[in-house]
Amino acid sequence: MATKARVLVMGATGQVGGALLPLLSEKSDVEVIAAVRNQAKAAHLSVPTVHLDLDDFTTFAPALRGIDRIFMATGYTVDMLRQSKDLVNCAKRAGVQQIVHLGACGDNDTRVPHYGWHQFIERYIEWSGITFTHLRPEIFMQNLLGYGGESYVKQGVIKHYVGAAKLSWVDCGDVAAVAAECLADPAKHAGMTYRMGYEAKTYYDLAQTFTEVLGQRFTYEPQSPAEFLRNVLAAGAEPAYMKCVFDSYTDFTNGVDIGADEVFDNLPSLIGRNPSTLADFANKHAERFRY
Repeated sequence: MATKARVLVMGATGQVGGALLPLLSEKSDVEVIAAVRNQAKAAHLSVPTVHLDLDDFTTFAPALRGIDRIFMATGYTVDMLRQSKDLVNCAKRAGVQQIVHLGACGDNDTRVPHYGWHQFIERYIEWSGITFTHLRPEIFMQNLLGYGGESYVKQGVIKHYVGAAKLSWVDCGDVAAVAAECLADPAKHAGMTYRMGYEAKTYYDLAQTFTEVLGQRFTYEPQSPAEFLRNVLAAGAEPAYMKCVFDSYTDFTNGVDIGADEVFDNLPSLIGRNPSTLADFANKHAERFRY
C-alpha cells in the first residue's frame, strides 16, 4: 500500500488556505496537516494541526518533520523575506519535496515593491532545489469582504482608494482549486508560474454588477489613498508593507498603468471549469452586501 504524501497547509484559517483544506482532504493519496499559530482559532478545522509561528523560528523544524509538500503562504509584512528564507532552509533540511508558493500580482518586471518581495521569495525557493510551483493571483474578490481591518462595501456604497483603475479579479476558491491540483500532482506542475486573474473591472463596474445581481443600488465613491494608510496603520497593520500598498494605490488613483488589468485563460486547463465571476461572488455573498 502506497504511503500518502503529507501536505502542510499554511494560512489554514485564511481565505485561500481555508478553501484549500477540504479540496485536498478529498484526495485519497495525500494526508493534510494544517499549520496554525493560534490553536483556539483553528479549533474548527477538521484536519490534524501542527504549531507553526512565522515569528518563532523554533517552531519551524518540528512543524516540518515528516512533511513532503508545503502550501506556503506568508503574512503581509516585510518580515516575509526573513521568515520565508528561514522556512525554505528548514524545509530543505527536512527533506520537503515540493513547495507551492502563494505569491502576488505582477509579471517579472513589476516595480510594485511588495509584489517584488514575493518574487524574491520565489527565486529563493527555486535556488533551494525543491520542486516548486508559483501562484500569482491578482486582486482577491474576498478583499471586498474586508481588508486591512475594514470593509469596503457598506449600505450600498463601495469605497476604495484606486480611483477609476481597472483591476483583474480572482476568487480565492479558484486559487485554492489550482493549489490543490498542484499539490496533488507535483511533477505535472513542476517549475510552473500560474498567474490568475480572470475578469477586469473598475470599482464603478463593480457597483453596476452588484446593482444588477442584488437588485439594490450600489455606488462607488473613490477615497484618498492617504486615508487608507491612516486607517490600516490605526488598525495595527505593518507599516512597511502598507506603505507599499499605499504607493500602488496612489499610482492607480493618478492613472499610472502598472498592468493590473491583465486577464488570463488558464483556469479551465488547470481545474476543468471556468473561473468564478464577480457576479457569482456577489450572489454567493448576497447577505453580506444587501442593505
